Amino acid sequence: MSQVKVERIHTLTGHRDCIYTLQGSSEEHTFFSGSGDGMVVRWNLQDPETGDVIAKLPNSVYALHHHPYTDLLIAGHNYEGIHILSWKNKKEISSLQLTKAAIFDIQHLGKNDLLVASGDGVLSKVRMDQLVITKKNQASEKSARTIAVNEVTGDIAVGYSDNFIRVFDEDLILKAEWQAHANSVFTLRYMPESNLLMSGSRDARLKVWDGDVGYSQAAEIVAHMYAINHIDFSADGKHFVTCSMDKSIKVWDTEALTLLKVIDRARHAGHGTSVNKLFWTSYNNQLLSASDDRTISVWHIIF
Repeated sequence: MSQVKVERIHTLTGHRDCIYTLQGSSEEHTFFSGSGDGMVVRWNLQDPETGDVIAKLPNSVYALHHHPYTDLLIAGHNYEGIHILSWKNKKEISSLQLTKAAIFDIQHLGKNDLLVASGDGVLSKVRMDQLVITKKNQASEKSARTIAVNEVTGDIAVGYSDNFIRVFDEDLILKAEWQAHANSVFTLRYMPESNLLMSGSRDARLKVWDGDVGYSQAAEIVAHMYAINHIDFSADGKHFVTCSMDKSIKVWDTEALTLLKVIDRARHAGHGTSVNKLFWTSYNNQLLSASDDRTISVWHIIF
């Protein structure tokens, strides 16, 4: 492994339950967290010690998404649908009773549409300005866990708990499907400026699929000991990180798919329980990690 240097520079506390999601904003130093305590919290990396609660929802928040065209924050409220938040004013603008199932992921599609993945296996398309459901596709009876949108081709890749990845067009018409893993697909990301799709699963495997040749498998790595919960890329796309139920974070070279660094409790005073979400900011190249241990760690990574 190369001489990557890692330093934990902050530990952010205040949530009273597992932290499931992290999300950036229109300001590179500002980000949000969502937790099992129902709180949506705004943090400032310029003054990181104290979070600011912008919403308190009755149930767990598994998904947050910043809508770049309106600068609004969308929270996926477990069993209640989505809530549109003005994070600067700490005010809820509107909400939509979308599903009684858990909401696991939210992404945007162009300027006007949201995509929502839920525990009933439904992928929903929601018109942002009118807050109405315009399309639904239930491709599985198992949970839809993660969404990745290819902004170049328009492909929408969704990972499911039936071990499949399914790819849809912008009208949610199924284009391709295949059993990708031996267990639930928890995280998907298209590589920057590429038609290569990266997947992480409960089977601890990291795989790459080539969208230019029918999503054939291009690579497979036994990346962790237990489930891979999330993947995120550095701002320049040259590196990516994975996190796992094995309590570790791993830093990788994107082009070579080689492991560069392991961040864990023994070597770096890392998290003591499952690491659920990552967010690699453009603010001083700081990496954020959220865990079942109710904390957010802020890491400085030097290559």
